[in-house]
Amino acid sequence: MGIIKKVAIGVGGLVGVLVVAGVGGYVWAGNASATQLARTVTVPTTGFPMPWPAGADSAGGTDSTAMATTAAIARGKHLIEARYPCAECHGADFGGGTMVDDPAMGQILGPNLTTGAGSRTASYTAEDWDRIVRHGVKPDGTRALMPSEDFFAMSDRELSDVVMYIRSLPPVDKTVPVSTLGPVAKALVATGKWTFSADMHPTKHEGAHAALPPAEVADATFGKHLVQGCTGCHRANLAGGPIVAGPPNWPPAANLTPAGLTGWSYDDFVRAMREGVRKDGTPLREPMSVMPKFAKNMTDVEMQALWAYISTVPAVESAPAK
Repeated sequence: MGIIKKVAIGVGGLVGVLVVAGVGGYVWAGNASATQLARTVTVPTTGFPMPWPAGADSAGGTDSTAMATTAAIARGKHLIEARYPCAECHGADFGGGTMVDDPAMGQILGPNLTTGAGSRTASYTAEDWDRIVRHGVKPDGTRALMPSEDFFAMSDRELSDVVMYIRSLPPVDKTVPVSTLGPVAKALVATGKWTFSADMHPTKHEGAHAALPPAEVADATFGKHLVQGCTGCHRANLAGGPIVAGPPNWPPAANLTPAGLTGWSYDDFVRAMREGVRKDGTPLREPMSVMPKFAKNMTDVEMQALWAYISTVPAVESAPAK
């Protein structure tokens, strides 16, 4: 009995040490992540017109502002429904949604973007929209959890069109709570394994954005512009790999370079994008499984341009698991 008692005491002491170490680590991660989230980033933002000015009015007597607004909303609607899956985070009505809801990662929520009560953007200026969408920085200068790397290359007119479309939607009265990070997410932030969009900006927030997007033709130039929206998961080099900011059950993003799409044809690519089925017949998994409802609204020119660009990128092996 004496030996058993000693062993029990030893095990109890070890458990106590582990509990203390665990609590201490959790407190450290919480404090360190809070410090990281409080860091500010200076962004020399620039404004842009909303709506984007219409072309020359050859009809005479037409309200050019109304004409510009109508055109901007139509363009913005296509961008939202085909290229930018903003509704996946901000909800189908843009009144707020859930990006991640996982005990380990936390509750990362998309705020209300409409003009209703509880809107996070009702008072946003063009500069505020530029800062949050294309730089990943909130109006107070702190870094946002928003995956802005998907929108770094968005032109002034595209952002203006998106804002005009969102503001044309029915107002939703809904206050979305502030996002909270779980223990794993806090540890990732604290140890620098969670990279904020603001820290990934290719020009370190310097330089002007393009006023207009490339011409909409089926070539690699337009495709390179479109593929920017894929980089949040598939990475800037399209080699894919683990999606750090996603729930633990998300599989690694696929390798979209020739190293990962060996033997794929354009028809295989279109089927995967619009029907959610890979070349081998297996269904796409989260989060890519939501993309067909957007891709089906893409024009053939947009789809052809994407493939034209993907076909030109260097073959790169997939990023290893962290």
